[in-house]
Amino acid sequence: MFGPGAAPIVVLSQNTKRDTGRKVQRENIQAGKAIADVIRTCLGPQAMLKMLMDPMGGIVMTNDGNAILREITVQHPAGKSMIEIARTQDEEVGDGTTSVIVLAGEILATAEPFLEQNMHPTVIIRAYRQALEDMVTILNEQISIDLDCNNKKKLVQVINSCIGTKFIRRWSELACQIALDAVYTVMLEENGRREIDIKRYAKVEKIPGGTVEDSIVLKGVMINKDVTHPKMRRYIKDPRIVLLDCPLEYKKGESQTNIEIMKDTDFTKILELEEQHVKKICEDVISVKPDVVITEKGVSDLAQHYLIKAGISAIRRLRKSDINRIARACGATVVNRTEELREEDVGTRAGLFEIKKLGDDYFCFITECKDPKACTIILRGASKDVLNETERNLQDALHVARNLLIDPKLVPGGGAVEMAVSRLLSEKAAGLAGVEQWPYKAIAQALEIIPRTLAQNCGANTIRTLTALRAKHATEGTTWGIDGETGKLVDMKERGIWEPLSVKLQTYKTAIETAILLLRIDDIVSGSKKKKNENETAQPSQVTEESMKE
Repeated sequence: MFGPGAAPIVVLSQNTKRDTGRKVQRENIQAGKAIADVIRTCLGPQAMLKMLMDPMGGIVMTNDGNAILREITVQHPAGKSMIEIARTQDEEVGDGTTSVIVLAGEILATAEPFLEQNMHPTVIIRAYRQALEDMVTILNEQISIDLDCNNKKKLVQVINSCIGTKFIRRWSELACQIALDAVYTVMLEENGRREIDIKRYAKVEKIPGGTVEDSIVLKGVMINKDVTHPKMRRYIKDPRIVLLDCPLEYKKGESQTNIEIMKDTDFTKILELEEQHVKKICEDVISVKPDVVITEKGVSDLAQHYLIKAGISAIRRLRKSDINRIARACGATVVNRTEELREEDVGTRAGLFEIKKLGDDYFCFITECKDPKACTIILRGASKDVLNETERNLQDALHVARNLLIDPKLVPGGGAVEMAVSRLLSEKAAGLAGVEQWPYKAIAQALEIIPRTLAQNCGANTIRTLTALRAKHATEGTTWGIDGETGKLVDMKERGIWEPLSVKLQTYKTAIETAILLLRIDDIVSGSKKKKNENETAQPSQVTEESMKE
């Protein structure tokens, strides 16, 4: 057993090992369920809001699953990975963050009885994987319908059903219009492919004051800046815009620069050189006859003097992201060195440059652009909290609009799609051989958590509603779901509640993959040691619903 160089072999009794595996899996499932329970009441049109307090004393009021989980502090590693999936869902498709958590929690819960019966996790995982493949096929081939992207009315209807569960739904018509306008503005079509980069080119600016109805999408860009000198022009029609990535000020030496001054004329000479440098770069800029110069870096007093003489307005110290948006909107090219400025680098597509005061701040508007590929959405509202929640909801609407234009396929909402997939999976499960059919069937049952939660959140009789819904699906087709307002059964096709297929696919994939990942874990080993006793390894802390709510 201990040959030369052989590692000592530790023999564990089989019993001990299996116990730790089972215990850890049970704990992981409990952690997943606890997270899902916190989020469950945030699903559907009758969703409740959560009020969260951050460590700095600020408050967040929202029913957006991702925003809630971002603020919660969780100790248990399995709980942390559940929180991660809401973030993944938000980044990938922007909607369905609550559904994915609720579904993942339920799928984990369905695995518990099989583990109790000593079924091996690998068998359960194999069945789950098979179920996921079948779900994707069912969604793509049997349940989804194609959407005509030119049918604006239908697009608005789909975005409306996404907003229907949010705080912003009182202004749903306005929000749908804003989302569609913004997405159509930033859309680029190349070689038959559509590229829609909302994060970079559709900026949301929140300005407290006014009402939500005053919110608009600008055909151009707005930034929170004023011109650098009071004498510069603040209103220019059809401006020629130059964008720079270099400072219009004196050359600064590196950190190790030393200059020896021997006599008084040396200092004057240094100043002269600096002035010449500034004059030279200003002449380079003035030579292309711009009306507006916008730079990422600074503009010195001397440069301002030359620019005012030439009748040029200057704006300084902008973020790179803002400069890129302006470049897309007015057709200018960002130039790194003034010597390289050419006529074709000047942006001429903007129709108006003006500085306006909104509230306490001055804002620079570059608007009326011809075919801008970037835009700014101005949100107005009563208070910061209202604005923050409106922005979160609008981001979801923007993502839904983007998903529809990139992948124009729809599935019925209101829990109809889950019920339909559940029924088709149950039928398939009967044809499977061996024990795998039970976990496979469990996935079908887990899907029912979405219509069940919708019914619970609007106070309907859950058991009766679900039984009636199953009967409808067995006899009258796949588009019957639950009206989240009243809890009654309605045909989603007539009601016009549709969801993008891409959101549903991502929800199912993320939820099942996470459940598989957590079932694969059979031990948690902590890398750190407790201070009290060096020999004793730290136990992973457990998450309970109470501790999370604290």
